[in-house]
Amino acid sequence: MKPHIASTPEHRANLIGSIWMMAAMVAFSFEDAFVKAVSESHAVGQVLIVFGVGGAILFAVVARINKQPLLNPDVLSRAMGIRIVFEVIGRLFYVLALALTPLSSTTAILQATPIIVVLGAAVLFGEKVGWRRWTAIIVGLIGVLIILRPTADSFSALSLLAVIGTIGFAGRDLASRAAPVSLSTSILGFYGFVAIILAGIVFSLWDGKAFTWMNTQSVLYFVGAILMGAFAYATLMKAMRSGDVSAVTPFRYTRLLFGIALGMILFGEEPDMLMMIGCGIVVLSGLFILWRRKITEEHLDTP
Repeated sequence: MKPHIASTPEHRANLIGSIWMMAAMVAFSFEDAFVKAVSESHAVGQVLIVFGVGGAILFAVVARINKQPLLNPDVLSRAMGIRIVFEVIGRLFYVLALALTPLSSTTAILQATPIIVVLGAAVLFGEKVGWRRWTAIIVGLIGVLIILRPTADSFSALSLLAVIGTIGFAGRDLASRAAPVSLSTSILGFYGFVAIILAGIVFSLWDGKAFTWMNTQSVLYFVGAILMGAFAYATLMKAMRSGDVSAVTPFRYTRLLFGIALGMILFGEEPDMLMMIGCGIVVLSGLFILWRRKITEEHLDTP
């Protein structure tokens, strides 16, 4: 009989981090579902503005409780300016994708974000990426093409909205690496939602659609989206601070399962086999990139 081996503090931290990460992905999936649902009866610009105002208020309250000034001089740094621009692009096009395309396909394309982040880090920051990870990046992008099917009769140019949104989110994540360390999670969250308000204003001016009164159902959808978004952001931060990044980050891909499930249950979507194959390629490529990064870091740490 094998002796019982007690779990180490590191294993427990990774387990807790993984649970927090899955909780964040569930919340993000419900946030997407609420946004898609409310977009069916309200202009996209209105959705962005209301969602942005609600989230900004929540993070402003948290910053106030923690005695963190919102008007930090570092907010005006170049990195923060770039981050806000990419946040506007990511949020605007992602919400448009949620409103105009299936939730399942939008969620699937979003899973390419880590792959694009690694690509951007190599190109912009000179991060060393070996041939194995370059191969995984290319394979992952092929997976996105399979999901999009640009040569198929069923291809819709609207699917490119999710691609642009994903690029925006990847740019935001890259800019966050260069953001001043003096800016807390609450401050970054506050200005992230301010960027969503800006995106809503800009799109509303271009779109020209009138805002409509919100009924009880719409209010509940908005409240659900705001609360789920804030909860997801908070639990994501707890996940990344509870365990090793290499152990916790792979659980980001559970968002794909939850997103597809909600798309099927709530909106009657039916993902086909090609889409599932593309999803599998994107996820496996992302996991391989994470694994190779861990191996590389361990090799560098070996004396």
